[in-house]
Amino acid sequence: MIEINTQDTRLQDILRLADNAAGSKTSVLVQGENGTGKSTLAKYIHERSNRVSASFVTVNCAQQPEMLLETELFGFEKGAFAGTVSEKRGKFEVANGGTLVLDNISELSQKLQARVLKVLDSGLTERFGSKGGIPVDVRVIAITNKNLSEMVAAGKFSEQLFYKINTLQLVMPPLRERTADLNVLVTSMMANISARTGRRVSAISDEALSKLAEMEFKGNLRELEGIIEKAMINTRDNLIHPEDISAGGNMIAQQGAGAHSQKWEELARWAPGRTLEDIERAVILSSLDYNNGNRTHTARELGISIRTLRNKLNIYRKAGISV
Repeated sequence: MIEINTQDTRLQDILRLADNAAGSKTSVLVQGENGTGKSTLAKYIHERSNRVSASFVTVNCAQQPEMLLETELFGFEKGAFAGTVSEKRGKFEVANGGTLVLDNISELSQKLQARVLKVLDSGLTERFGSKGGIPVDVRVIAITNKNLSEMVAAGKFSEQLFYKINTLQLVMPPLRERTADLNVLVTSMMANISARTGRRVSAISDEALSKLAEMEFKGNLRELEGIIEKAMINTRDNLIHPEDISAGGNMIAQQGAGAHSQKWEELARWAPGRTLEDIERAVILSSLDYNNGNRTHTARELGISIRTLRNKLNIYRKAGISV
């Protein structure tokens, strides 16, 4: 079960609200900057609900064209499209009895906003090619890094859908406002990185923590993790020192795309015993953090195709690595 340990009073209040709401069917809207742990909070709520034994399904509303996303959410009947030889259950059906997370809900088209609202109002989902609705009991947790109130005011997001998903709104604080949690976060990340990579570094100095506390962390937890992994590579002993820490966690952009081979050699020098896959992953994730999650810029910087980058990130997700 996911535990979120914090000394930050604001986040403690958020967790209390999440605990109180977990046992109900109340829709939850989780807002916050990229990398603040919104998806982790969604999982936290599900695991404390009476739906924990049922499905926990996540759909990223920003990753697919409208047509594909529509079939992903609602499914289709056999023969609904040319070449479809079997039916497909939509994610509302798959999540029946459990929790459906709509990540980046702000990116839904007006058409899909209306369809999602209809399901939430009626408790029925309808596949393409179907002549009737299918009853579903789904708890929806919506996630966004945008201010939906402002989008509603600008006419870019359905007011009625906003009211429906905004029964409880939880705003995750950015890391720069949670400096009291740096020690526990770094300790946890070091343990996870050690387990994943085999790189054993046991502690971080007070001076290094003080240096971290002065950083902006525009990439929040993802940026911190990249910085810590790089520091664990850089250190010459089993302790992270201030000089081991550099902002951004980026391994490549400091010298440009033409410096890839030199950076790989530098990483290999500082990473005895690490596999090529470990080093590759560190470079890719650090570059992604540096580019604020922009895959096009990341792929261009690394000299690989978008498809290759997407495949790598899917592998990392399946391995339980935060991307």
